[in-house]
Amino acid sequence: MAQLIADRKDVDFVLHEQFKAGELSRHELYAEFTGKTIDMIVTEARNLAIKEILPTYQEGDQEGCIFKDGKVSVPESYHKPWALFKDAGWVAMTESLAWGGQGMPVIVSLAAYDYLSGANPAFVGYAWLTYWAGLVLNAYGTKQQKKLFLKKLYTGEWTGTMLLTEPEAGSDVGAITTRAVANHDGTYSLAGTKIFISGGEADLAANIVHTVLARIEGAPDGTKGISLFLVPKIWVHDDGSLGDFNDVVCTGIEHKMGTHGSATCSLVLGGNGKCRGTLVGEENKGMRAMFVAMNSARLLVGMGGFNYASAAYLYAANYAKERIQGKHLLRIMDATAPSVPIVQHPDVRRQLMTMKVYIEGMRSLLYYVGLCSDKVATLEDADAKRKYQGLVDLLIPIAKGYVTDRAFEVCNHALQVYGGYGYISEYPLEQLVRDCRLTMIFEGTNGIQAMDLLGRKLGMDKGRSFLDLIGEMQKSIAMARETAGLEDDAARVETAVDKLGEAAIHIGTTAFSDRVLNAFCFASPFMEVTGDVIMAWMLLWRATIAARKLEKKLPKKDSAFYQGQLKSVEFFTNAILPITLGKMETVLKTNGAALETPEDAFG
Repeated sequence: MAQLIADRKDVDFVLHEQFKAGELSRHELYAEFTGKTIDMIVTEARNLAIKEILPTYQEGDQEGCIFKDGKVSVPESYHKPWALFKDAGWVAMTESLAWGGQGMPVIVSLAAYDYLSGANPAFVGYAWLTYWAGLVLNAYGTKQQKKLFLKKLYTGEWTGTMLLTEPEAGSDVGAITTRAVANHDGTYSLAGTKIFISGGEADLAANIVHTVLARIEGAPDGTKGISLFLVPKIWVHDDGSLGDFNDVVCTGIEHKMGTHGSATCSLVLGGNGKCRGTLVGEENKGMRAMFVAMNSARLLVGMGGFNYASAAYLYAANYAKERIQGKHLLRIMDATAPSVPIVQHPDVRRQLMTMKVYIEGMRSLLYYVGLCSDKVATLEDADAKRKYQGLVDLLIPIAKGYVTDRAFEVCNHALQVYGGYGYISEYPLEQLVRDCRLTMIFEGTNGIQAMDLLGRKLGMDKGRSFLDLIGEMQKSIAMARETAGLEDDAARVETAVDKLGEAAIHIGTTAFSDRVLNAFCFASPFMEVTGDVIMAWMLLWRATIAARKLEKKLPKKDSAFYQGQLKSVEFFTNAILPITLGKMETVLKTNGAALETPEDAFG
């Protein structure tokens, strides 16, 4: 079963050969995380994932969460692995040891998540939400708030959530109506309704710490008037002891298409007038505080989508090698020809190759974002820090939006390889497709990610971050040009990079003209082509390493892996990148037909 979560050979290749994660140990901050230590961490994560978490994936889906009398029970199978997960320190891997974390590099945590969340993203989602609540508290909480809550969150003793969405507001956070009224003792009384709250009620821990967006009476309209509050399910006294129930009532859970093991709750705060919270950060600065967790949240949702796709691809590849059906195409008229594994059929091979290149490219992209974060933490030069933080910020909407779009596509291809068997619940693809679909919506729909890329990230720092990205791509192209056998691939990637630059200038300029609506109508296509070019870059980078490795005499199994890297970039630049170039033409035209069509013409 291990191979059906993540390919360890590819994980190690990206960690050690592409990004040389062990070199981070040269810095005092990560001194103990040598290559050997990193391998031990990944192995431990893999073992826990395979032995304890993976068995909960299908069982948790079938059992689901149960709502009764305001309480939510998660699948029974979750309790043992949750205890093991939190006790081993996996909740806040990258955070300080003083608060219960492991202090590890972000890139290493992502490799661990390749297995931990790969085994069951719905299960690990409880840990992610807890971690994100802790991030906000760590950045903006008072000493007392941190003392009472932070270690409890980072160790998983208590779970955490983020309460943003409301029935009438949806993705428009500025329209929230939850109210906060100041009390004489420095607390606030809160009243309002929140929906779609993952982990808003669950029986994994003795307490749940809610981070809640609300509007203090008299605050400005829109996002400028939103504040952030810490609202525990059970009130916590100043000495750390638990008090009374804090009037945060779960009124129901959603019956969803997938991720049945994740409790998606509706919560009423202050229905009985007894919900209290404490302000986190400054009044009316709640969005700024909450956004501390956004990069991590969106990166990990991208990782979750990727996890589904990684498993789907490995299941499909394994199935295609074992499923005997139909004659080889070259012997189709030979009555005596035996049936062959479907992996020998050209169309199945095309689908497997499509899945392969996206899985490889997406893993490299996600780990690269982690590496950039680690460079921000370890580099001393201010301009270098600016550069890598800019790359993180620029790539986050790609890592969430593009990756989950492509992950769902990979899952669909995998289901197609299974044929009719893929559509029934006896086989794993039916659940993987259902579960993966949520990642395109969760933590900001992918349309919002595209708008973020165009409206905020593309012009960030006067466009320097985008130029830095192009510069990094050009470095890889130059290396590939000097590598025998990759000259043509390098030229094709260079053409795409140049055209992406042209498309970026055009759509960025259009976004600040009287055709602004046209520009945002093509925000999603622009995100798609940007992601495709990043995939081409990552695959070319990988192929350059592989080509040099193949100059040495390797065992047959290793040789096949590296040869596969050369074929990945060849396939992508010949079969997919030309389509990307065509899509760039649509971005350059930014046609207004969708905007000009009368509303009554839709349906």
